[in-house]
Amino acid sequence: MFRPGIPRTGADSGSEREQPRPVEDARAPDAAERVRTLVESSVSAVLDIPSARPTETAALGHGSPEARAVTEDGDVVLLVPAASPAAQLAARASGDEVTAVMEITDVAPVAVPHRVRGRAWVAGWLTPVGREERADLARLITARHPGGPPAADIAWVLLRLEVGEAYVDDLWGAESVEPDDFAAASPDPLAPHEAELLQHLAASHDDQMRTLCGLLGDPGPACAAAGARAVPLSVDRYGMRVRFCDLEGHQAGACFDARFEFPDPVDDVAQLRQAMRLLFAAAAE
Repeated sequence: MFRPGIPRTGADSGSEREQPRPVEDARAPDAAERVRTLVESSVSAVLDIPSARPTETAALGHGSPEARAVTEDGDVVLLVPAASPAAQLAARASGDEVTAVMEITDVAPVAVPHRVRGRAWVAGWLTPVGREERADLARLITARHPGGPPAADIAWVLLRLEVGEAYVDDLWGAESVEPDDFAAASPDPLAPHEAELLQHLAASHDDQMRTLCGLLGDPGPACAAAGARAVPLSVDRYGMRVRFCDLEGHQAGACFDARFEFPDPVDDVAQLRQAMRLLFAAAAE
């Protein structure tokens, strides 16, 4: 049985903070898994080193890591240009740890109101990767990001971020994460494929997406009306979140989210396709 989350119809402002939130009893990835998924993804990240901020007013940040990976111990390995402020600061620390915060912003890969789905912050201590570990950690980075650095004429270095604390504020809510929980968590198995999957659903299955409105009960007529939109917002191993917008009888910009859970967690794209076929079949009945 597909159990959608109770829709929330009060998210019609333009503020990202007022996005629809899920019901509390929905099956969901825990906070540690959500942070781990974002850290190991390719979504935008900025590295900030508080001790090196300029005194004058300026945008925070000391560069964007080109690639990220997580070791078995839960440390985050960052690939950055050798000339970047982060690399230079870590090298000049002469063995001392540099406090750093990595902020990750998760933006929906499809056009939808309130497009920022969440943010995660990972704070800890930054050090250069030692010579004896470089080869192994370079292979780890390559395994996570097979494409490698985009510019061959740039010198790259590896930095290690030892996690001291983490925090996530996303569609599921706001929670802190302990280092041990972060290290023990696994990223969502669908994360590497999520953007392509959502874009495909939005571009090629618009009619089927709108049929999901029939599973919602009371909000059905509003989201089933001509002109209403059903946008696939996110998918993970437990289910899919859809944002319904342009609702009949509601003010312009009004949206609500509904969560459609899969009968069982899925582990790969093949299982996801089967779960989606069952979901669309249930909506068509």
